[in-house]
Amino acid sequence: MMLPAAKEEIGLTGAVPRCPTVLLGGLQIAQISMDAAAEGFVARALAARGGSDRPHYSTSANGQVIAMCRSDAGLRALMHEADEIHADGMPMVMISRMRSSRPLSERVATTDLVHAVARRAERQGISFYFLGGTEEINRRAVDAMRAAYPALIFSGRRHGYFSPDEEEAVVAEIREARPDILWVGLGFPLEQAFVKRNLDRLTGVGVVKTSGGLFDFLSGKNARAPLWMQQAGLEWLHRMCLEPRRLVRRYLVTNPVAIYALLRNSD
Repeated sequence: MMLPAAKEEIGLTGAVPRCPTVLLGGLQIAQISMDAAAEGFVARALAARGGSDRPHYSTSANGQVIAMCRSDAGLRALMHEADEIHADGMPMVMISRMRSSRPLSERVATTDLVHAVARRAERQGISFYFLGGTEEINRRAVDAMRAAYPALIFSGRRHGYFSPDEEEAVVAEIREARPDILWVGLGFPLEQAFVKRNLDRLTGVGVVKTSGGLFDFLSGKNARAPLWMQQAGLEWLHRMCLEPRRLVRRYLVTNPVAIYALLRNSD
């Protein structure tokens, strides 16, 4: 059953409208809690069954995304193709509390959201489809979710290593499977570009959620930071220590740009 507070927050009266947003780092970020986001996914997925409308499209932003969008108007426009953008970074929440008259209530990290949605999906018979990662990572991610949520339905899964020539067949496969929620983990900005190209062709899907490195975490390839680091906005530091060669330069470059953008281009 939907929590009353979550129902009120996302305004569920018949059709499910977009939630309010606040400008953070140049992007319109959804003012929504974890519970309300999960409830909204389930409500939209159920409402879409049997229909032929385009799916509801949800994506996420963190410091890296904000930094890249600041210097690339095309990427910024690509992000705003989504129906909603979640704040997948504690610094965004912290700075919204400092700078905004309408601060975010909490971080809506995809690595946590997938579990919040899965718990509800088990009760409602909502089906998932995982697209992305290597074949092994994708399989292990699905196996982990099935172990954690035995009643969760997977209508399909597919690795993310396909050529442009194969994309039409991939989309046809997903459309045939008709998942209630499609989780796309191809990495920014490839996954956003994939959704933009194919959203209107994914009829029968209720919700499309871009997921970044979600499957790496679900599969056990990458470990989450300790809770105190997540709450302090230091999960990036934990990841950098685990993968220094790949991430040190990225974070040294993107973090200052992201903080500047959040401080200067927010309301």
